[in-house]
Amino acid sequence: MLSEQQQGTPMSNKLEPEANSGQPMIYQMRVKGHLGSDWTDWFEGLTITREDNGDTLLTGPVIDQAALHGLLKKVRDLGMQLVSVNPVDVIETCLENKNKK
Repeated sequence: MLSEQQQGTPMSNKLEPEANSGQPMIYQMRVKGHLGSDWTDWFEGLTITREDNGDTLLTGPVIDQAALHGLLKKVRDLGMQLVSVNPVDVIETCLENKNKK
């Protein structure tokens, strides 16, 4: 139940953190099993990284939520087990890559 103070206040539809609507978000999807690099076109240019633990990382820009759902549908259609989907902090990733060198 809303308090008297909340009853006249409209709810915000904003999601946090707010992405720049003019730029695609970078996402990383982790799936069980290895995909070959020849699947890059199928996954709309995402980078395919095979990990030692048997997982595959699909990483790259996704223009909007509809495109993200389209990629998730492709994972489902291949029968691959989805482990995780995460937005990637580009600045943090660049710093991590710099520290690895």
